[in-house]
Amino acid sequence: MQTRPQFWEQIYAGRPAERLGWYQPHLGTPLAWIRELHLPRDAPIIDVGGGASTLVDDLLAEGFSGITVVDLSANALAQARRRLGERAGAVRWLTGDITTLELPAESYRLWHDRAAFHFLTEAADQRRYRDQMLHALKPDGHVILGTFSPEAPPRCSGLPVQRYSEAQLLETLGPVFVLLRSRQELHVTPGGVEQMYLYCELRKIGAGSV
Repeated sequence: MQTRPQFWEQIYAGRPAERLGWYQPHLGTPLAWIRELHLPRDAPIIDVGGGASTLVDDLLAEGFSGITVVDLSANALAQARRRLGERAGAVRWLTGDITTLELPAESYRLWHDRAAFHFLTEAADQRRYRDQMLHALKPDGHVILGTFSPEAPPRCSGLPVQRYSEAQLLETLGPVFVLLRSRQELHVTPGGVEQMYLYCELRKIGAGSV
């Protein structure tokens, strides 16, 4: 049986990023929300499951300089680095499982994740993910999280996913996070499959604790 890293390495080795189901040329909603936060351009930002996503390109173009991109797949990160060329040197790249990676304490002003968290279908993995957010986010740090909504298909890329409403997401993440806003957005894959996403912006209340 394949491990999670092996599965995602195979996915990214077999197809270019623009043919993968979750690909978007630009992540419009997260980018708009990030702009509205008015973060300092040196604010530490972590993009979880960023893979070959173009969010890092757009953040660099906006002048952000404290970007970390995390993904299980070294192939995915290599695609992004090749695309960025010399600009890739301005980004910190981490290959590994976000539920077990060693992250600095209270370091990040913003935690972004589109389409990674919903692949964690076991309660224990969801708790470890939440604990990482609590550990790594600064007091009053923000989270922008994109997951499948209840209307979305129950599987993606052949894997089961956990679909979330606002209430289910808050219950999973716990009372240390407050929901600031949310919206649903229809994503159509390159293969024509419709997937309804739920985007949520949350804030970590105070210092918090694991």
